[in-house]
Amino acid sequence: MAEGRQHYNVTLAILTLAGTAFALQQTMVIPALPALQHDLHTTTTWVTWVLTVFLLVASVATPVLGKLGDQYGKGRLLTITLAIFLAGCIGAAAAWNIWSLIAFRAVQGAGGAVFPLSFAIIRDEFPREKMGIAIGLISAVFGVGGGLGIVLSGVIVDHASWRWLFIVGSIAIAAAVVLVHRFVPESPVKTPSRVDFVGAGLMSVGLISMLLALTEGENWGWTSGRILALATVAVVFLVAWGFAELRVAEPMVDMRMLARRQVLFTNVTALVAGFAMFGSFVLVPNFVETPHGLSLSVHRLVDYGFDASATKAGLYLLPSSVALLFAGPIAGLIGRRTGSKWPLAIGMLLVAAAAGSLALWHHRPWQVLAAMPVLGAGIGFAFAAMATLITEAVRPTETGVATGMNTVMRTVGGVIGGQVGAALLSAHTIPGTRGIPSVTGFTVAFGISAVAALVGAGVAVFVTPPRLRRRERLVVATTEVAD
Repeated sequence: MAEGRQHYNVTLAILTLAGTAFALQQTMVIPALPALQHDLHTTTTWVTWVLTVFLLVASVATPVLGKLGDQYGKGRLLTITLAIFLAGCIGAAAAWNIWSLIAFRAVQGAGGAVFPLSFAIIRDEFPREKMGIAIGLISAVFGVGGGLGIVLSGVIVDHASWRWLFIVGSIAIAAAVVLVHRFVPESPVKTPSRVDFVGAGLMSVGLISMLLALTEGENWGWTSGRILALATVAVVFLVAWGFAELRVAEPMVDMRMLARRQVLFTNVTALVAGFAMFGSFVLVPNFVETPHGLSLSVHRLVDYGFDASATKAGLYLLPSSVALLFAGPIAGLIGRRTGSKWPLAIGMLLVAAAAGSLALWHHRPWQVLAAMPVLGAGIGFAFAAMATLITEAVRPTETGVATGMNTVMRTVGGVIGGQVGAALLSAHTIPGTRGIPSVTGFTVAFGISAVAALVGAGVAVFVTPPRLRRRERLVVATTEVAD
């Protein structure tokens, strides 16, 4: 570490706070959707846009701001990103109708760049032997914050106004803005270049069209004109983006970088992982909140669920959040010794075991609670390993955009998984009811999640060839002997 620069542990603590602030806001609105719909006098369709618009903007802003960080300085862009995120939180707390809330949630979406920018800062500032553990901790924060966000939101929604969700978030984000600006050193690694507006525009339109089609397919109909038009636009613009990036001197995203074996296979695993992990924050809360034994007719009862409140449903996720917090750094330690593809494969196997367990055993609360730490450990291993594999495979000047694209791939996989889960629950309902899912729908959804995780574990094994892994272990061993 250069003389006079901030100690990396202080930098890590500040980046952890920034990541936690974003992760909390990502999921805190989920239990509050019914309250938002009632207070803002809107429909179910429009209130879901509070989530959808955040996802769309975050998916586009993440690689774009990551690339700008590579060009103009990661610390500077992280401060700007958090400031925009803070403005969105303050506006959301003061929202006067559903349209203003959706607009401010779109502004909040810029916060998605917090993680790729944090990974890039770690790559530039931390000693090599500490980098994997630090990336593991920041990766774990993404999942921990998401789980705690649902728990905290349940408490707030049950006892106070939904506006406190954004007020509480604003306090943490404001602290992060000040600390990042004051204490996180600016990275010396930059790539002076012109902004590729054409590439950024093509990618943005393509991603937004694809994600919008995926998120609204169930509501609009998968064969409706709007969905087919969006799918066509997505294909045309993403293909055009790929060709354009191959022909400009300074591309927004270097396609040759994405085609490198370690980057390509890690991104494929991220897509599969996002699909496999959808059950952690979608299926489990829905399952435990279902009133068990509810009388639907003279002859039919709901034979699953634990009638949990929003707060209790969040508490079911707490064991996974705790396990995830420790799993990320542990994955960094294991990856340093064996190579990061093995923690990635192990993580996907743990997710498969947890999802398979939920598919087979879910009749008692303790059975669900027992599976959650395994699921959290698997997610922690996988998230940490993916970020480390990407940072190892690219040049320091590409870290921001490369980790941003990996985040997008995971997001796309999660959206696909969520839609598949929703479709399965809709396809398996209790006869004679108004579309209430049967236990078979949950069982099949958890089973598919387990199979997808197994596929992800298989892909992870091929991220790097065995010869390369042996050479990297030799380099690490030589460095440790020298130290």
